[in-house]
Amino acid sequence: MSLPPSPTPLHINSDPAVAVASVLDSQQFRAALGMFATGVTIVTARGEDGTLVGLTANSFNSVSLTPPLVLWSLGKRAGSMPVFSRGSHYAINILAADQKDLAQRFATRDIDRFAGVRWREGCGGAPVLEGCAAVFECANRSQYEEGDHVIFVGEVEACSRVEQAQPLIFHGGRYYTELPI
Repeated sequence: MSLPPSPTPLHINSDPAVAVASVLDSQQFRAALGMFATGVTIVTARGEDGTLVGLTANSFNSVSLTPPLVLWSLGKRAGSMPVFSRGSHYAINILAADQKDLAQRFATRDIDRFAGVRWREGCGGAPVLEGCAAVFECANRSQYEEGDHVIFVGEVEACSRVEQAQPLIFHGGRYYTELPI
């Protein structure tokens, strides 16, 4: 029996005066992060002018059961940042295994992401996409700037799930309807 190859080590300088970004190769860091399998979400909101915004994100996590809190993050330079940072509500739509096309659509720039997409109005006017495995309708509770992203913490006002739904999974830069064994 042969042993699997040793992982390529990531080195972080222990000298606090040296910024981690200067010693840690960002491509290697991103590739290592890609080894963590995640679910796929589409985070949606409505701008003050009624404009619908949404984007594919896999930076989603639970925070607390009491009160019910979840988090996700968005790049500071994202075009939708003003809507998410100023808005009162957003919805985190957890995609089902058969929604890969929807994930790709909401990851594409310069298109009307909502064209032909079925949705309903949720808490605070945030669009809730139909056919998702689960949905968390959140009040925009707090935001924290960290590195090149903003972490959004949402207080869940309503949630729903489809009992036997299979999630869409993202791993190693690819979508899966189940993890390869």
